[in-house]
Amino acid sequence: MYEKKATIVKQIGLHARPATFLIQKANEFKSSIWIEKDERRVNAKSLLGVLSLGVAKDMTINIIADGPDEVTAVDTLCELISSDFEE
Repeated sequence: MYEKKATIVKQIGLHARPATFLIQKANEFKSSIWIEKDERRVNAKSLLGVLSLGVAKDMTINIIADGPDEVTAVDTLCELISSDFEE
């Protein structure tokens, strides 16, 4: 299991479009991936789950992965978040 914190820099937070980019990227990995905020953990591959967290700008989330490509998955998702969802 590997985890890392990321701070949302997107002005609108982790809303529909950035959440969709995050989920699409998460689905490229074999590992199970979760996003945790305020001790609430959701599947990072689920749009409904991610949106239900209500992550706003400047909030910090924890990205957790468990599986064969866990380090790459977490690092890639953190990079996507820190790049303001610009690929």
